[in-house]
Amino acid sequence: MENITVIIMLLFGVAFLSLVSKKYNFPIPIVLVLCGVVISIIPGLPVIALSPEVVFIIFLPPLLYHAAWYTSWSDFKQTIRPITLAAVGLVLFTTVAVAFAAHMLIDDISWPLAFLLGAIVSPPDAVSATSITKGLGLHPRLIAILEGESLVNDASGLVAYKYALTAITAGNFVLWQAGLNFVVMSVAGIAIGLAVGYIMCYIHKRFVCDEVIEATLTLLTPFASYLIAEHFECSGVLAVVATGLYLSARSGTIFTHESRIMAGTIWSVLTNILNGLIFILIGLQLRQIITGIGDYSGWSLFVWGASISVVVILVRFLWVVPATLLPRMLSKRIRLKEEFDYRNMIIFGWSGMRGVVSMAAALALPLMMNKTTEFPLRNLIIYLVFCVILSTLVIQGLTLPWLIKKLKVQPYSILAEEYEIRNTIVSQTITHIEDNFSLLNDDLLHNIKSKYEVKFNRLQKTELPANFFGKGKVLGGEIFNDFTKLQIDLLNIERDKLELMHKTGSVHEEIFRKIEKELDLEETRLWMEMYEE
Repeated sequence: MENITVIIMLLFGVAFLSLVSKKYNFPIPIVLVLCGVVISIIPGLPVIALSPEVVFIIFLPPLLYHAAWYTSWSDFKQTIRPITLAAVGLVLFTTVAVAFAAHMLIDDISWPLAFLLGAIVSPPDAVSATSITKGLGLHPRLIAILEGESLVNDASGLVAYKYALTAITAGNFVLWQAGLNFVVMSVAGIAIGLAVGYIMCYIHKRFVCDEVIEATLTLLTPFASYLIAEHFECSGVLAVVATGLYLSARSGTIFTHESRIMAGTIWSVLTNILNGLIFILIGLQLRQIITGIGDYSGWSLFVWGASISVVVILVRFLWVVPATLLPRMLSKRIRLKEEFDYRNMIIFGWSGMRGVVSMAAALALPLMMNKTTEFPLRNLIIYLVFCVILSTLVIQGLTLPWLIKKLKVQPYSILAEEYEIRNTIVSQTITHIEDNFSLLNDDLLHNIKSKYEVKFNRLQKTELPANFFGKGKVLGGEIFNDFTKLQIDLLNIERDKLELMHKTGSVHEEIFRKIEKELDLEETRLWMEMYEE
């Protein structure tokens, strides 16, 4: 009971620091990792450790599902080549490089343990990438690659992690079998994820008619997808990502407006708590971890932590430069289709922040090899992982805005794109009114059309970037209800137009989510305004 009280009080502290980070525009992942450091030096706090077997189940499915939900499927498809190169090639390259560095630096680390460390720190974190790059005005394509990489690379990193664990605990490892199993596990994991997504889509469409139940099902879905895939020894991570992308692309048609509003709020709270909790747990264990590596000198620990962190940062550039330039040299189609700016390549290389997934993988290391033998160097591995997370989040995360400024990257504004989307939706809705509602009562037609004409006229007066254009009458209760219902019908027309644009990839994900939420809130308000007899 005392431990639960401590965790709740610390969560209050994390919530308060989250408020401070919002107020001063300070990335929350950096706040959380610094919280872990502060918690570790508070005297008298207990050591709280979750069972390694449940760490992945508690943290990974919801965090990955939430990240996948807000990733554009259209953008994901368009950037699948760079995402695959980064999420598979770069992860495996980083694993090997870190393993080599760790084995050369630290005499006690065997090759299997070195590969295990490399696999844990190889995947950048989706939450960190999204949080730190938000508001920096990066090009949507670059953001899509960063987010897509951070989703898929967890799968390749964790597969390498599992094989390294097997090599340590069972003492056997065959490279060609591992490669074949990786392909099979990945394909099967994606298939299971899509199957779960299809089933949940059918359930939401056919049977669920209550927003509380729908929100509850969205919370359970990632766990179901993960556990089913893991039961069949497939990639649970890819299964969750596939389910999230599948349902997210259909959220406009399978959920009601009340469900989307409720689920969005619940998920924001849940992910905030889980992100805070993982760093609270590592903070509460850090003192014990430091004690467990007391046989090593402080200087050696510092050099090892700093060296592994430098390798993780540099290896990304060693991979990114040829992985970006070689496809352009070999393919004329890529050169013609894809715009190139070396500054985006530098920004991508400097955006490899590690976070929650690496921390969860480190905490999930088994305590014992068997009933009598402790897992070798567990505390040292967790310490080195924390050093990499701290270094990449603090050094790279804090200097990324400065780097963008020094590179003189023109901030990409989606304001002009948002204006075009809104203009298209309103114009098409006005056309729909004129084509379909000409027989309505004159007062009703006048009022409903005036509403959208006001919207249209307001859009024409919207303040845009300077270079953008260079590149009534009170109705009675019954009529009021008719007027309100008609507004709701037209909101659905707007939603259909928006959904169509989303499916064709002609609207940015951030704009889509923003306008969708506006329409949901407007529909909720209209239903509340209806007169009831």
